[in-house]
Order: sequence, then C-alpha cells, then structure tokens
Amino acid sequence: MTAVDQTGGAQAALDRLALAHPAEIELGLGRVQDLLARLGDPQNQLPPVLHVAGTNGKGSTIAFLRALLEASGKRVHAYTSPHLVRFNERIRLAGEEIDDATLMALIDEVGAHASGGRATFFEVTTAIAFLAFTRTPADVVLLETGLGGRLDATNVIDAPAACGITRISIDHRHLLGDEPGQIAAEKAGILKPGRPAAIAEQPSRSALDAITRIADERNVPLSIYGRDWRVEEAGDGFRYVSATRDLTMPAPSLAGRHQWMNAGTALTMLDLAGFPFDAAKGVTTAQWPARLQRLSRGPLVESLPASWELYLDGGHNDSGGEVLAAHAATWKDKPLLLITAMMSTKDPAEFLRPLARHLAGAVAIPIPEEPQTYAPEVLEEAASRLGVVPTASADDARAALEKLKQQHGDAPARVLIAGSLYLAGFLLRDNG
Repeated sequence: MTAVDQTGGAQAALDRLALAHPAEIELGLGRVQDLLARLGDPQNQLPPVLHVAGTNGKGSTIAFLRALLEASGKRVHAYTSPHLVRFNERIRLAGEEIDDATLMALIDEVGAHASGGRATFFEVTTAIAFLAFTRTPADVVLLETGLGGRLDATNVIDAPAACGITRISIDHRHLLGDEPGQIAAEKAGILKPGRPAAIAEQPSRSALDAITRIADERNVPLSIYGRDWRVEEAGDGFRYVSATRDLTMPAPSLAGRHQWMNAGTALTMLDLAGFPFDAAKGVTTAQWPARLQRLSRGPLVESLPASWELYLDGGHNDSGGEVLAAHAATWKDKPLLLITAMMSTKDPAEFLRPLARHLAGAVAIPIPEEPQTYAPEVLEEAASRLGVVPTASADDARAALEKLKQQHGDAPARVLIAGSLYLAGFLLRDNG
C-alpha cells in the first residue's frame, strides 16, 4: 500500500513521494544509509530501540510491546507497515499517529534530500520516521521490519535494547528463499553483537538452527521459547513462565491462542531490555486491526442475519492459515464460512489447506483496486480441490455475503474474511 485514502495536502504529498520513489521492493542498506547521512543520521539519536522481525506476528508483538510500555507510563514511538486505512498508522509519535501537517512537512524535507537518488518509497518513509522520532520526546522506539531483516531499511540501528524474532514461515520466496532456514537467516540479520533477543516458537528446527547460528557468530544472548520461557493455557487466559517470572494473565485483547505467543515474545523482550511493564493491563489493552477482528457495525454487518458474526483477518500464508485453523477449531457452535481474496504472489493452497476442514463454505473475490489479485475462480478452484463445499465466486465482499446467505439461509453462522491485508484495509475503509 503506497497511496492512501486521505484528503488534501497529505494525499498529494504522499502521491508525489510515491511517483518519485519506486514502490518495488529492492533490498539493501546503501541507499537508506546515504539518505540518513544527508539528514544527520537521525537513527543514531533515538531513545532505546526494540526491533522486531519475523513472518507472522510482528505487528501483534509490536502492539503488545506498546500497550505494555504505555500501561507503565512510558512514551512510545512506533514504526510499522503496511498501513490498513491511512498511511499515518505507520508512524506513532509518543503514542499518537503522526498528524497530516507534520507528515507533509517531513515528506517535503526528506524528499528534498532524497531527490535524484534511488531510494525506494519504504526507505524514504523509514527515514521520515527516524527524523520524526528525534523531534518528539519519548522513552522507547518500536521498529517492525518491512521485509526480511538483514537488508531491511530498518536495520540501521547499531545497538538495539533488545530484538525479537516471531514465527518464521514461507513468504516472499523470490526475495528471501524457499526454505525456513534461509528465511530465518534473513530475519536474524537484525541481531546485533551483544544485544539480547527473544525468539518465539519456530515451526521447524532449521529455522531455529539458523537463528542460533547467527546469534552464536555475533555473541547474541538468546531467550528461546521452550528453553528459556513458555506460555500455556491457564483458565480463561494464559500463563507466562521464564527464569525470573511466573505470571498468570487474563485473556489478551487480541483474539486467538497464537496471541499468547506474541504477548510472551513482547514480555520476554521487555525483560531482556530492562523495561518495567504492567503485564495484565498491557495484554488486555493491546489493539491491532484485522487480526481476528470482529466487525460489529457498518454496512457489511448490517446486511447479515442477526445470528451471524463477521470477522476480519489479514492472514495470507501457511502460518496464517494454521493460526486461523487453530482458532476455528474452538468455534464449534456455528458453521464457519470463508470469504477470501489473495495477492497473486501468494500460494492459495498453503493458506487454505489448514483451514479447509473447518469450513462449511467459501466464496472467492478479487482484491479491489489491486492489479496483482488472483482471479476469484483460481481461489474457488483451490478451495474446491481441498474439499471445501460449497464454493463460489463473487465480484466483491457484499456480493459474497449475499451468496453465503442464499446458500445457508438465516441459520446461525460465522463469516471470516481473510487472505490479504490489502483486502482487510479496503474493507475497514469501505465498511466505515
């Protein structure tokens, strides 16, 4: 998502920036380092930094970090991507989204230094975030990698207070590789000599081996899930156990058992960095849209029978499908119906395979305003091959809901819209 649905000067400034700097991913640190040097190296003037990489769970881990720190009175900057509705979501200054006036001024300032260079859109916006962070007081900076880690534009921080690596999964094969170990090695590129890191549960031994190998080479002290800390079910919530803590926590505000892991990664990072935190308040106040988010209002909800529920999730790869399937297994009281759209760079079978046995039907749609979307018929066929019955295609989410209502009547049901963050952002905007 490069352009955003904003009005006035902010939109015009972002559009100019997008035209001047390619949106294509081009990994490498040279361009962003040159740009930052022209700006006075703001990345070296920041409060303590907590840096997060991984395939799935990065954004949720950042959300827990922010909530935990803010609950203990800390002022928190954050840089995340992509945005869902407005570009301003990517940059938070002391807890608040950057305002349009500040964003416009920084686009002009940084754009002038980037003019004529080859910096990408993400590299320029990363420089904008760093410069913004130096001009508003805060106690800590949270950074989420854009893609990978080793060559990601955020990886210009020499000595983070702590790093975190969330679950590694197969994604962006053409840039990061086909094997979990290859991808994990790229993500582990954010690890810095002597700086501690929290490692979430990994789906394969090769991923964990790649992370520990790089950590050993750089003398990075690791706190590894299953060895140094763990999370487990405890009543309606979960228990977090490490060498120094044994905390029984309420259910997180972000839905799904997989969020215990993301909350645990955040808690471990804060312990490693030496930050105090209010654990119970933090895990119950974290907010992160399009992560098993229940929609409770808007035209999509209003079009449903009263006994139906509507959920939105940005999951789009095998790991995303697995966590959705794990949560779907707890939904036994109503049939689960899927509306899905995906980018043509993703593998629909990998995403749908874990979910398929939990589905009582699926409708495929295109991602609006996105040329790289799969044709709905491709996704419908993928779901059908995995045994999902019935399947259908539709032009958009509203038409898909109508087809589901025709197929299932007014009997109670849950509808999950998933497969793309781009789709999630469009629907959050369109649904109000």
